[in-house]
Amino acid sequence: MPEQPLVVLMVEDNEHDILATQRAWRMHRIANPLYVVTDGEACLSYLHQRGPYSAPGVAPSPGLLLLDLNIPKTDGISVLKHIRADDRLYCLPVVIFTTSKLEEDRTRSYNLRVNAYIRKPMGFRSFAEALRIINLFWDLVELPE
Repeated sequence: MPEQPLVVLMVEDNEHDILATQRAWRMHRIANPLYVVTDGEACLSYLHQRGPYSAPGVAPSPGLLLLDLNIPKTDGISVLKHIRADDRLYCLPVVIFTTSKLEEDRTRSYNLRVNAYIRKPMGFRSFAEALRIINLFWDLVELPE
């Protein structure tokens, strides 16, 4: 029986980065479904399948969260804290994908058990290649059920 594709949830408020990610998905023919929310509160609603994400099939459980740090309403660090404190979500793989160069952001993320911290590369080709590699890595990883 073929394995299901890994659902990727991206939390990103920058429209340019959202469009670049969608373009990279198409360019690299990434089979993993991509869902996008634009703020931390929407991310938590999606993960808990509440509000606009409560209807069946609207918010499939992600196998990977691509999380920007500087997002509206609830910032990325707060979202990560919530995920790691939640009994149902704490094992969700989270990759910080951000423009932040602050050592404090990187340290806080790893202290909260982020799986990886990746700075967004400049230029579309590098950006798209980073997304391809992230997807390839998480397709190869064997996670617990």
